[in-house]
Amino acid sequence: MPETILRDEVRRLLAEESGQLVDVLPPTEYDDEHIPGAVNIPLKRMDGATIAELDRSSPVIVYCHDAA
Repeated sequence: MPETILRDEVRRLLAEESGQLVDVLPPTEYDDEHIPGAVNIPLKRMDGATIAELDRSSPVIVYCHDAA
């Protein structure tokens, strides 16, 4: 179930539980700036097939950074 988490929890999930970072920005924006280690699955392209590529045994952390 999706939930909002704070930065410290993101760090913990990445360090202790092999969390997966997913950046949902369009590829051009992802290329400009993203968190190291994040994969890019643009929100407009997210579907069952793209989600199936993620490891369901590890937490998935989805984020979007829009500086605008």
